[in-house]
Amino acid sequence: MSVAPPEPRHPAPRRPAWAAAARERPAPRLSAKLRDRLPGWLGPGDREVLWLYLLTRISIWITAYCVRWMFPGDGRAHEPSRLLEPFERWDWGHYLHIARDGYFPGESGPWDKKWDSREAFFPGFPLLLRALHTVIPSWGAAGLLISFVGGAVGVVALARIARLRLPGTDGDRRTVLFFLLSPCAVFLAVGYTEALFLAFALPGWLAAQRQRWAAAALLTALATTVRISGLFLAAAIAVHFALTAVRTRGHWRSLPWLALPALPPALYGWYLQAHTGDWMAWKHAQERGWSRTFETPWKSWSQTWDAAFGGGQSTGFAAMFQAELVAMVLGLVLLGVLLWRRRWAEAAYIALTLWALGTSYWFMSIPRSTLLWWPLWIGLAGWSVRWPQVRTVYLCLVAPLSTVLTLTFLSGRWAG
Repeated sequence: MSVAPPEPRHPAPRRPAWAAAARERPAPRLSAKLRDRLPGWLGPGDREVLWLYLLTRISIWITAYCVRWMFPGDGRAHEPSRLLEPFERWDWGHYLHIARDGYFPGESGPWDKKWDSREAFFPGFPLLLRALHTVIPSWGAAGLLISFVGGAVGVVALARIARLRLPGTDGDRRTVLFFLLSPCAVFLAVGYTEALFLAFALPGWLAAQRQRWAAAALLTALATTVRISGLFLAAAIAVHFALTAVRTRGHWRSLPWLALPALPPALYGWYLQAHTGDWMAWKHAQERGWSRTFETPWKSWSQTWDAAFGGGQSTGFAAMFQAELVAMVLGLVLLGVLLWRRRWAEAAYIALTLWALGTSYWFMSIPRSTLLWWPLWIGLAGWSVRWPQVRTVYLCLVAPLSTVLTLTFLSGRWAG
């Protein structure tokens, strides 16, 4: 019996050493630190807070739809109000007039008897609104789009700041949840400046935390085009810079960047001086139109208390003044906690904000300003991580307040 000879074996072709090494190495992956440095990179946590943001926007849009049918301007109407009318309230009219007609159309100005004091509002939001209107015919839709995109950027930045403060927890999601369900959160969904301001201010603060001073200064400068509060953020970043520079060599070379946020208010003052002869025309417009004349803090408290409980105001306005008092107390408690924990930079931001809002004839817009107090929402989230009951208590308490204020604003009543 013959046996077939075995087939000759040919040695396998040798692969280059670099090919074998490439097959053994795992595919490169971005580290968490690098992902955080890429502004366009959305991690799972970012996508989760954006999903929460979208859900809360849908809930406000549903509420606005119901308001059109149930609370029309005329109680005997047989047709609902215009689609976007619930969002176009109060300050929106000033932004619209500035974007459409400019600050001083024709020969009008503060010297006119019926002047609307529109120069009190900084130009960042109206300029962007005017630019967007070139491609979106509806002014209202353009304003809503600015706030929608700005709010999305803001919540992502807020979540990333929370991760720096509360690592290893779900504090970022809790922070955004508390923020989006807060009583005044409706102002993030309308054509107001809060969302756009946060879209610049929170990434600016995040850049400062990472010691990227040029980016922080540029973003803060953009924030100052929207609200004077940008200067308070610039002061907080300056404090953070000073504390960091003491411990780190070479940081002082970035010091000139910190002057950049003062440029937009200076340019706006120069523009106002050219048209009115007054560098501080925006401040005087606030005094003339909204009684923001300087008063001592205790006198301002007393006058707000009288407006809230003295019986001289209608019930709706009195309730809003009561909210102003509560918000001021909340701000003072927050300031005390920040000082106790030696978080000097954030304390400086809150202190300047409270001083600016608490030294007028009476308190005004403090509840809305809580949306800009990121240490408040991160602090509540950290508290709820240690004490889980805090989240339940918070949600149960703010649910009726948020609902009432949302309905109040969307139906055209004063919600401050």
